[in-house]
Amino acid sequence: MTLVQYSDSESDSESRSSLRPLKKSRHSLNPGPSLPPLPAAFHNLYASSTRVSVQDNPSLHGGRTRVIPHVEGNWPTHIYLEWYPGKDELSLLADVISQSGDLPGEKAPIVHSLLHSDLGAQLPLHISLSRPVILRTEQRALFTEALQKAIHDSHVQSFNVQPDTLYWSSNYEKTRWFLVLGVQRPSHDGLNRLLKLSNDILARFGQPPLYATAAREQQTTASLRNRNSSLSDKDFSGCFHISLAWSLSEPSPKERERVAEIDLRALREIQVGFDSVKAKIGNIVGSIPLGKSS
Repeated sequence: MTLVQYSDSESDSESRSSLRPLKKSRHSLNPGPSLPPLPAAFHNLYASSTRVSVQDNPSLHGGRTRVIPHVEGNWPTHIYLEWYPGKDELSLLADVISQSGDLPGEKAPIVHSLLHSDLGAQLPLHISLSRPVILRTEQRALFTEALQKAIHDSHVQSFNVQPDTLYWSSNYEKTRWFLVLGVQRPSHDGLNRLLKLSNDILARFGQPPLYATAAREQQTTASLRNRNSSLSDKDFSGCFHISLAWSLSEPSPKERERVAEIDLRALREIQVGFDSVKAKIGNIVGSIPLGKSS
């Protein structure tokens, strides 16, 4: 049976979405009794976005529609940094999502958490280093090898980021809106360096870079391969973010204002560590280690 893929959006949470509306108390969002953490390699065995279906049925997925049509021989691809929050961090994140919910006297849109699945399993959060793109079958091995070599040769070391801001952001297609945490620029500029590597590799395969303007996105494949020099020196620190929840409805000005007023002091003390880059091609997740920080 063919697998239907719901690819990650720019706001980077497309396929890891929970379908559970946030209508419960904030305590119900917290996980149950603490269990020993799973080994990091375990999370690569099964991608959390598998959709076993031969047709696109939005009613089965909270109203989401497939951004990239399924075509035989095409492999939806996403490059990102993955984070599994601890129990205390999950509690803080769940509290923030709860505070961003219903407004008194207004009909608020349904908001879906990205912290847990509809069965209560914890889901990974992430920072995207690519848009959802498509590789052909014959490109997969070459792409993986090129990305591995570029990251190894870059000597980018593992690093931490800290949450900084909270706001609503849409995907490229304006079909979903995400509650996201902006992050501070890490030491040694690891995010910008990895983004440049990712964009450079994507350009070799005729794919658009992340955080390009709409006008640039419409350029030809040939120009995609030649334009990354104009992006290499830019600081995209204000673009990187971690998606926490999503909605099909665009937030109102009052909802945006409410989110901007949420107290983030506790969240800003969190250190989110990254020691590898994830590359998801189809339903297979590969992990490319970063250098060890001294």
